[in-house]
Amino acid sequence: MLAIENISKRFGGLYAVREASLTAEAGRITAVIGPNGAGKTTLFALIAGFQKPDRGRIRLGNADITGQPAHQVARQGIARTFQIVQPFSGLSVLENIAVGAHLHFARRTEALAAAAEVARLLGLETIMNQSAATLTLARRKRLELARALATSPKLLLLDEVLAGLNPSEIRDMLPVIRAIRDRGITILMIEHVMQAVMSLAEQVYVLVEGHVIARGTPDEVGANPEVIEAYLGRGAAARLAGGAHG
Repeated sequence: MLAIENISKRFGGLYAVREASLTAEAGRITAVIGPNGAGKTTLFALIAGFQKPDRGRIRLGNADITGQPAHQVARQGIARTFQIVQPFSGLSVLENIAVGAHLHFARRTEALAAAAEVARLLGLETIMNQSAATLTLARRKRLELARALATSPKLLLLDEVLAGLNPSEIRDMLPVIRAIRDRGITILMIEHVMQAVMSLAEQVYVLVEGHVIARGTPDEVGANPEVIEAYLGRGAAARLAGGAHG
C-alpha cells in the first residue's frame, strides 16, 4: 500500500529524517517506534503532504505522491490524526466528523449521513449532537479518529492516538483500531505505548535520529540489541543479557 524509499528531510543543518525506507502492507497494521525526537512525526508530515522531502520517493499503491500537497494526498486516500487533538469546539460531534466527509460529499445531508455511520463505528453515536468542546480526552481521541475515517482513506496514519489515555481507555481503544483494519483500511501508526504496539502491529520499524535502525515483528524488534540501546542507552543490551544469565 505504501512504499517510502530513502526519504530525507533537513531543517537547517539538522536531519529530521535521513535516508529512511519502509513499507506498509495493504490491510495490515504497521508501527513506527523510536525515542522522542527520532523524526517520527516529521515522517508522517512528509507522507501526508504537510512537508516536502529533500530527497527520496513516496508511493501509494502505484501512484508516486512525493511532494504532493496535503489536499491532493487526502484525495489519493491518505488520512492522518494528530498528537494534539483539536476538534472544532463550536460544532457538534457529528458536524466535526462531517468536515472529513465533505472531502467526498458536497451536500450537507450526504456528509452528515456518512458522518453518522462513522460515529457508530467509533462508539460515538450516543453523543453525536453533543458539543465537541465538552468531550473528555478519550472521546476527543475517538473524534479525531472519526474525522480522519470520514475521508474514506485507504491508508490511515495514527500519530500517538493512545497518548494520554489511562490503561482502561487504551484497552477500549485497541478493538476499535482492529475494527478499522478489519474494514480493509491499512494502518501506519506512531506509538509510545509498547503494550499496544506489541498487541496490534504485525510489522514494526524503529526510527532513531531520523534513520531506520531495525524492522521486524514486535518480538524481533523488542529483542534487538540496537533497539534496546536506543531506548535505554549504550551498554544496556549487555547489562540486560548479563542480568538474564546471572
